[in-house]
Parts: sequence; C-alpha cells; structure tokens
Amino acid sequence: MARIEGVDLPKNKRIEIGLTYIYGIGISRSKEILYKIDLDGNLKVKDLSDEQVISIRNILTNHYELEGDLRRTESINIKRLMEISCYRGRRHRTNLPLRGQRTRTNARTGRGTKKTIAGKKKAPKK
Repeated sequence: MARIEGVDLPKNKRIEIGLTYIYGIGISRSKEILYKIDLDGNLKVKDLSDEQVISIRNILTNHYELEGDLRRTESINIKRLMEISCYRGRRHRTNLPLRGQRTRTNARTGRGTKKTIAGKKKAPKK
C-alpha cells in the first residue's frame, strides 16, 4: 500500500487515478507527475516499487502545495475576501453562488429547501 502526503492510495486502481485521491491533484496533474518520472499510468498502485513511491513523494513535496497546506491557503483567501467585503466575500458569507449563476430557480444548496406557507391552518380560538 502506498501512503503519500498522509493519504492511503487505493491498491487496485491505476496509479494515474490513485494519485487523484490526494487533495490538490486532478487527472491532468497526475499525468504530468507520471510523465516527469517516466512512469506508466496504467501500472497498479500495488505494483509500485519503493523507489517509484519515493520518487513520486519527492516530486509532490518539492513542486506542489497539497492537502493541509492547500486547504489552509484556500480558507485564508476566502476569509480575506470576506474581511474586505467584496462581492465574492459577501456571496461566501451568505452561502450563495459567486460566479454569476442564477439563484431564482437553482442554487438550492445555498438557499435551503423551499418552505410553503400557503394553506396553513389557523389555530382554533378558545
């Protein structure tokens, strides 16, 4: 089992897909990393040798910001936007979409479920 950046990579998946389990690595960056160390992307994670795992680990630690550090910088950037109260910061604060999407019919996650009030029965008078 390969453990890179504190993440256990799935044993039965190809290394190209297995690297995407690390936060901050997508499929294109995974291919780029494998190209740098001249490794076949179709190789399974369980078939990697120790030297190959070490070379992947060295490239990731030296050239990329991943996992905890990346999450921390993202949250700092969002907090900065909220502090300066720019448009994107206000949208983050109210949990609404911030890139121009419509909210009248969609964006249900941010707005919450619809609460119907019409037809509500009144409490009987005593």
